[in-house]
Amino acid sequence: MTGSAPGTGDTQVAPATRSQRPAGPPGATTLERKATARRALLEGPILSTLIRLALPTLLVLLAQTAVNVVETFYVGFLGTESLAGVALVFPVFMLMMTMSAGGIGSGVGSAVARALGSGRQDDADALVLHSLVLAIVIGALFSIGVIWAGPWIYHTLGGRGVSLRSALVYSNTLFSASIAVWVVNLLAAALRGAGNVKLPAMVTLFGAFIMIPASPALIFGFGPIPRLGIAGAGLAFAVYYGVAVLILLRYLISGRSELRLKWARPQRRLFTDILKVGAPSALNTVQTNLTVILITGTVGSFGISALAGYGIASRLDYVMIPILFGLSSGVLTMVGVNVGAGQMERAKRIARIAAGAGFALAECIGVLAAAAPLTWLHLFSRDPAVLDQGVTYLRIVAPAYGLLGVAFVVSFAAQGAGHVKWPFIGNSVRMVVAAGLGWIAVKSMGAGMTGLAFIIAASLATYALIASIAMISPAVWRENRP
Repeated sequence: MTGSAPGTGDTQVAPATRSQRPAGPPGATTLERKATARRALLEGPILSTLIRLALPTLLVLLAQTAVNVVETFYVGFLGTESLAGVALVFPVFMLMMTMSAGGIGSGVGSAVARALGSGRQDDADALVLHSLVLAIVIGALFSIGVIWAGPWIYHTLGGRGVSLRSALVYSNTLFSASIAVWVVNLLAAALRGAGNVKLPAMVTLFGAFIMIPASPALIFGFGPIPRLGIAGAGLAFAVYYGVAVLILLRYLISGRSELRLKWARPQRRLFTDILKVGAPSALNTVQTNLTVILITGTVGSFGISALAGYGIASRLDYVMIPILFGLSSGVLTMVGVNVGAGQMERAKRIARIAAGAGFALAECIGVLAAAAPLTWLHLFSRDPAVLDQGVTYLRIVAPAYGLLGVAFVVSFAAQGAGHVKWPFIGNSVRMVVAAGLGWIAVKSMGAGMTGLAFIIAASLATYALIASIAMISPAVWRENRP
């Protein structure tokens, strides 16, 4: 869409700029930059704008994944028990990260994008403060909850003896920084919702460059730094997020940003605007992690080799998440701004183009993985029994990655429009099919890895089909401006 519909595009930018323009060239420059960025979202070419928004986020999420791999490599030198301790904490850690960045964070990004799209700069700024309040409250609950319930959680997951003690030391250090993690992820989501993907990307890359040398220094000791063991890995993470909080807060207070953190009276409607998207999206992340846990339990009945084979093969499923999240975060921003501006047809077109891009990207990876599964599996194991199970999984499930790409992108497009009903239902049904029917097939019908893999692939098709109802639902694309 190259032009502007009546009441949208340039016709909204000019009045907002005049009404907010302070005296002096510096203020005018900032407002002009905001107007230019908004105009690109409302009128610019869709695919190139989407790539510009998605690429920085995609690169930094891949950098984060690399940091996690490197940290696990360092911990491996402490011994198998320490490595097992980190493995016990990982699902809980991933739950926090996905809930903050992709769950409540989606609600923040959607609310900010829709506010800016409709010209409500004051509301957009106020949403930053409301996001900060939510981050502090939820982050504190995570710290208290995980530290208090940690012994029971990690014992239930199989921790015993030294591995349990290692898990608790690592977890307590890691989750002491929960507030900082939530603050960083929600403020970064607010900036992405405003179309600023560069600063969150720079902060994350800064963290990667800091943590890669800091982790071994704190784990093994270096010069005046004492050897902290597994606690050092958690401390490096906590220090990075503490510094990242200060950087983001200073930037948002400075007035150089598209958004500004300043005092505003807390308003129920703004909390509601965040949580109506963020709460169901956060529950989606819980369902996704629970699905993995339940499937893992089902595969465990096949034996150690099958469990290991499934573990290393399905790790590629997790790699897909940051790739698709990088693309989808740009979709959320573009759809949200256009919905806020009342450009519903353009918003739907963005969603359709992005869904096609998500399918193509994910399907290319899936086809390659299915055609040459050992390329991935040999990174982790050479055991023939393990590889046989991993090959079976990837050859059946990986070709369905394109459907996962469609479901993921459509879910974020719906979040940008402020509606999450169909993606939520789709993910719920996916869990029932993959974990529920998968367990029944294995326990009652004697299905092996082949049968379970086909059920998991079918669950991705079901997820995509139901989530895509959002693309044709009148309720999602009905103009509903505050």
